[in-house]
Amino acid sequence: MSKLFSKYLELKKNDSNKIYLFKSGIFFLALQDDAHKLSDELNLKITNLNPDIVKCGFPVSRQEHYFRILEAKGIDFIIIDDTYGIVKDYSDYVNNDKLKNIINKIISIDFDNISYKEAYKLLLDTSNSLKKIYKDS
Repeated sequence: MSKLFSKYLELKKNDSNKIYLFKSGIFFLALQDDAHKLSDELNLKITNLNPDIVKCGFPVSRQEHYFRILEAKGIDFIIIDDTYGIVKDYSDYVNNDKLKNIINKIISIDFDNISYKEAYKLLLDTSNSLKKIYKDS
């Protein structure tokens, strides 16, 4: 039995009413009963994780879209991400991800080879991104 499936069974035993979305690489995956429910609600294709376990999911790049749909349909879901652990509030999760991207962009700046114009644009873009994050939260 895979680690992912073991974690799924453990979580379902504690609260079977929630859908558990596991971040796995560049996808969010739901397993077994959760996969069937997610497939029905979001019209996603079910595939096999292995011969005994089914899965379905969506790309991380579309997380906001799918999280909003699940929320609008009143479907309780919890995100399981090795970086953050168990996440119950998806908007904080999405904002943390956006902040991490902003920080990575700043860290990657080559301060010895950036023009004033490029620096100003970077600061303006960063400021606008931060305002959007905090306005939406």
